[in-house]
Amino acid sequence: MKVLITGGCGFIGANLLRRLEERGGVDVVVLDNETLGRREHLGEFSGEFIHGDIRDLDLLDRVLPGVDAVVHLAADTRVLDSIAEPGLNFDVNVQGTFGLLQAMRRAGVRRLINASTGGAIIGEATPPVHEEMVARPISPYGASKLAVEGYCSAFAGSYGFDAVSLRFSNVYGPRSFHKGSVVAAFFKTILRGEPLIVYGDGEQTRDFVYVEDLCDGIAQALAKPCSGVFQLGSGRPLSVNGLIAAMQPVVAPRSIPVDYRPARSGEVLNTWCQISLAERVLGFRPQTPLHEGLARTWAWFLSQPAPPA
Repeated sequence: MKVLITGGCGFIGANLLRRLEERGGVDVVVLDNETLGRREHLGEFSGEFIHGDIRDLDLLDRVLPGVDAVVHLAADTRVLDSIAEPGLNFDVNVQGTFGLLQAMRRAGVRRLINASTGGAIIGEATPPVHEEMVARPISPYGASKLAVEGYCSAFAGSYGFDAVSLRFSNVYGPRSFHKGSVVAAFFKTILRGEPLIVYGDGEQTRDFVYVEDLCDGIAQALAKPCSGVFQLGSGRPLSVNGLIAAMQPVVAPRSIPVDYRPARSGEVLNTWCQISLAERVLGFRPQTPLHEGLARTWAWFLSQPAPPA
């Protein structure tokens, strides 16, 4: 199988590349505009790297012929930035993905694994969130991902695509140096010897999934000819305060001071997911305990030549 990974230089892409190469039988092409990720983040790999943007339709028409499947990770994923500048978020996520779907249709590529999100799409709802819940996004980012899921469903129904949208929970793990997500941000702050900044009282809950488990879920979706929406997470809630408590023995003997600040608008208070559908259809079963995933992630951060910026 020849697989194109859009946004492949990012945190998830860099880890997915290694998981696919470990499994074998997959030729990978990475397309990335290097806005956040960089080619050097990938290290050595046997596939091809193309510098470019998913909004470049001419480039897509050149890249897609001969590809069997696309893993679509390229996106503007920053919730607060989407509130400040919703137009850019719409352009990258909605227009960019629609152009990709059209280019896939022209090239005869009919299998897409789309990176979506859980809590941002569902909005404020009683967890666990699941695929049958009515979506009520409270940020432009969530709205853009919901629109993309809709187009994936439409292309599956109208043009015979196998289009899977995977709603990622909060993903953490090695190679997350450029991420602003909570685990990466906290570890970078601890390395700098500064207090953690927590918005709200720290009792807000999230679902944290280790990146290798998530990448296994993506690989499982690639192997299954199906369409639909699936939640990928740990299936368990964890408060921010609970996360900090779990980090403390991992980073010892360093201490973890915390600076609590007022909560921010546009963020969901409590969200964690039900993963039974992904378990049943895809065979998705996350294996990594939180303490083990945090220890691996911290060890990777410590192995870097300097504290990540």
